[in-house]
Parts: sequence; C-alpha cells; structure tokens
Amino acid sequence: MSSVKDILVKVIPAKAANEFVRRHHYSGKIVNNSKLHFGAFLNNRLHGVMSFGSPLDKRKVLPLVKGTLWNEMLELNRMAFDDTLPKNSESRCIAVAMKLIRKNAPHIKWVLSFADGTQCGDGTIYRASGFVLTQLNDKSELVQMPDGEVRHRIACHTDHKLVASMGGKMASVTGLAKHLGGKVLRGYQLRYIYFVHPNERQNLTVPVLPFSEIERRGAGMYRGKKRAASIDSDATVIQTEKGGAIPTAALQT
Repeated sequence: MSSVKDILVKVIPAKAANEFVRRHHYSGKIVNNSKLHFGAFLNNRLHGVMSFGSPLDKRKVLPLVKGTLWNEMLELNRMAFDDTLPKNSESRCIAVAMKLIRKNAPHIKWVLSFADGTQCGDGTIYRASGFVLTQLNDKSELVQMPDGEVRHRIACHTDHKLVASMGGKMASVTGLAKHLGGKVLRGYQLRYIYFVHPNERQNLTVPVLPFSEIERRGAGMYRGKKRAASIDSDATVIQTEKGGAIPTAALQT
C-alpha cells in the first residue's frame, strides 16, 4: 500500500500542469500568472499540481510583510489533486514544494494563498501545512454569469473589452454583476501566508488570526459545502491560538 513518502514532487511544464488543473480544479480554470508548476507523482502518474506565480495586484500584497522586494514572494494560485493519493498527501506535497523553493530560489521569503470559502473550502490543507491565517473577508468578489461561469472582480477588471464596455471605469462587484446580468456570490475569502524563511514572520504587518475565528464567523466550508463541525476536524494539525500549525511527523520534510 502506498504512503505519502512514495510521492515524488518535481517541477513540470506549464502545459501538463494546466491540462491537469482544467480537469481537476473546481473552477476548471488556470491562472495565466502561474510561472512555476510542481507535479505530484505516484507510480509515475501525475495526481496533483501546485502552481505558483505573481499575485494579480502585487503592489497591494507586498506591504503585508515589511521589506519585501518585488521578486521576493509568490502566490500559490492553483492547487488541484485527484482522489487517488493517500491521506495527508496535499500537505506533504506542499511541504516538499516549499523546501524545493527554499533550496533553489532562496530569494523567495514567503508565499501567499487564498482559500475560496464561497465555492470550495476554508483552507484545511493550508492550516495543516504551516500557513498562518491573516484575513477572513466576508465581502464576496465573485460574480456568477447567467451561463453559470464564475468570474472574479479583479479578473474582470483586466478584461479590456469589458472595462471599455463600462465606459472605461472600474466597477464594484455589485456593479459588475448588474452590468453582466449575473449575480454576486456571497461567502468568504480567507488569506493565508507561509513563511519560506521563518524569521520573516517578525516582519508581518497584519495580525495573525486564530483558526477558531473561522468557526466563530460561520465561514467553515469543505468541498463546497458549509460545515458546522470543528474547523480542524479533518486536519492533522496542532492549532495554536496565534495561528499557524505544527505539522505532524508525517508532514515534515
């Protein structure tokens, strides 16, 4: 029987990563900003992808960690796994990917990622992987189109034809929904940060939220469904009130 230690994590071409993401990510979409792709292989078959790149609006996120230069952070902007791998595989793969980044790109200080508590989940895997929770936002940024497609407000504002159709002006998510004939999806967005270099945590400029805040705000979600159970009931992790997580021995690299 296979274990997480049998999984091989390595860099893969964008084409292979994007094809896998389109098949297995809940959104069915890739992020064009993704530049670094890791694949998770078991028995020489690809079962998971982690894609990293620059945030859509890097100027807004750089100040989250004081002193961060333009090329010193990344966003984990797509993570997709099939249901084949053993338990704890996602956390194990993230840990290996972070170790590879630290070794081969030592200038990267920290990694940003967002959990979609509107359509997908509240970030169980991030909590089990040592990320800290730095924001829990209940202002939805997603618009569902009449055909069912879901678009993010920021992505809409990078669509030059769409912006031109609105007179060249930026619009609120409500304004976008009205203009597109869609509806705003209400829910939560959770912002997580992983410190590739742990000493950079002292430069964090925003508070770290305790994971219990997710349950208190009613933001718990797993695989697209709201949940009332403990937020860490399915995460192999010791939670601290200051946020972050202590990986179990199985998840450490």
